[in-house]
Amino acid sequence: MTAADQASEFDRGIAVTARPGVPSVYDAELDPGWRIGGGMNGGLLLALAGNALRQELGAVNNHGDPFSLSAYYISAGRPGPGEIRTETVRRGRNFSTGAATLLQRDDRGDPVERLRVLASYGDLDALKGEVRTSAVPPVMPPPEECVSSELAPPDFLSEAALLKRLELRLDPACVGWALGKPSGEGRIQGWLRLADGREPDPLMLLFAVDALPPVTFDLGLFGWTPTLELTAHVRARPVPGWLRVVHSTRNLAGGLLEEDAEVWDASGRLVAQSRQLAVVPRSA
Repeated sequence: MTAADQASEFDRGIAVTARPGVPSVYDAELDPGWRIGGGMNGGLLLALAGNALRQELGAVNNHGDPFSLSAYYISAGRPGPGEIRTETVRRGRNFSTGAATLLQRDDRGDPVERLRVLASYGDLDALKGEVRTSAVPPVMPPPEECVSSELAPPDFLSEAALLKRLELRLDPACVGWALGKPSGEGRIQGWLRLADGREPDPLMLLFAVDALPPVTFDLGLFGWTPTLELTAHVRARPVPGWLRVVHSTRNLAGGLLEEDAEVWDASGRLVAQSRQLAVVPRSA
């Protein structure tokens, strides 16, 4: 990690500090600049917990890279202090397993659990080079021909502070919802990178899987879409440059929907995947 990376807004947003004299506990400050609506972005919270687990598990066997994280969102994260309690469940030769819990204090000072994570960590550089896949990257215009999030209505931007920290260019074929003409296909895709130039890495991928507008927008359903559970898989270390991100859904039923994400790096490799279960907006 370069000095420029250390100074980036994303690295400050996921920064954790080991609590002196208290093993496996880390302190953090949840920056309001990563809000979406009234709460913190779920991908940012996942990356925050992922950073604490990287420090907890990375000191032994070089297991500092996230491979798989399953997170349950118990209550909405808020700007302000937080603590992450981690646990090493198992250390193995190729993978280590850890758990993390993010807590914040309520107005009375009582701890409130926000997020609980179970994760597998290892060394991405130790993976075999063989790739067999039928997956193909999304076809869309280059970033300069896509729709910048800066063009979103001011009232929407005021509720999505994190967009100021991103360069997000949405595929014009997937923005009909912004013009009152959602396609109904349940698919949103676009180009993504951090506005301050920080290059992607495995922790940034944990954020990227939840960075685009929710696919409910493309179904004509607007409002907060809270995540119940999100599982992310990091498949490779990304190369520098733009990421291509696709969010899609195939099934909305009983007031819940799944949202699948794929993240492709500038080399055209699939570097992260995720699936989350979310609640359909109340306005639906």
